[in-house]
Amino acid sequence: MTRHRFVALVAAALSLVLTVGACGDGSEPQTSNGLPGTLRVGVIPNVSPEKQRAQYEPFRKYLGQRLGVDVELFVATDYAGVVAALVAKKVDIAYLGGLTYVQAAEQAPVTPIVTEVDRETGTPKYLSAIVVKADSRFRSTGDVLAAKGRFAFGDPSSTSGSLYPRVMLTRAGAKCDPLEITKCPPLSEVTFTGGHDATAQAVENGSVDAGGIELRILHRLEKQGTVPKGALRVVETTEVQGYPWVVRDGLGDAARQAVTTAFTTMSDPTLLDLMRAKRYVPVTAADYAEVRRNASELGLLTEGR
Repeated sequence: MTRHRFVALVAAALSLVLTVGACGDGSEPQTSNGLPGTLRVGVIPNVSPEKQRAQYEPFRKYLGQRLGVDVELFVATDYAGVVAALVAKKVDIAYLGGLTYVQAAEQAPVTPIVTEVDRETGTPKYLSAIVVKADSRFRSTGDVLAAKGRFAFGDPSSTSGSLYPRVMLTRAGAKCDPLEITKCPPLSEVTFTGGHDATAQAVENGSVDAGGIELRILHRLEKQGTVPKGALRVVETTEVQGYPWVVRDGLGDAARQAVTTAFTTMSDPTLLDLMRAKRYVPVTAADYAEVRRNASELGLLTEGR
């Protein structure tokens, strides 16, 4: 997929969002804390949109009760759809990956406010991994390259399913084309599955030799039985700055603070578990400088910067 193709996808998603009146009309805030009467929340589909929507239903209810507003949840069919919704002011806050955030920030004034403290690492960072089948002969990323293997990424805009696996491949000697992201020699084939769950299944069923995935999502898939526990083996990991929740700047300071407080005071262990978080901590744009640098170097930012 070329950068031109990515721009076209975002434009198409933006056109679709603009036609969906249910996503909001950009009206002025209606509550004392600067929030609109209906808060529109966008979420990237790091697993299938249906599963993502069900997972975030308890959060939707919590946020509405905590802020005293109605909350509408918008789960796009792909990552570009959430970016398009932010650009069009059709969502007010959104859960993005680091890469999706820096892409959105190039197109609209948005501010990251919080990220989760990961339950596995105990920090605001989590792990991106390259995985192979458990019985694979590959023991390292370099082995996959040496064999000219077939590789699966998730969504092109996924931080841990696309950007950081590409970083790991590059470190191992791959010459990924910044203009044509399906070309990453010496890999013989590069595919994009659209999600972490699909990538895990592609590696498990042998459709590809290796894939890039968010490690905690793999662990969740194993727990759910979607992927047999022990079917996949990790050959490399790297740390990634946590997913940011962002707000569009048009909401104003009071609304931004109200939403931030709703996250940092979240204490229900069941809800936090559903959100894959120990707790939430504030973040700023500076926390995503490395993501921006890597994305720029690897050609994963859109044009027109």
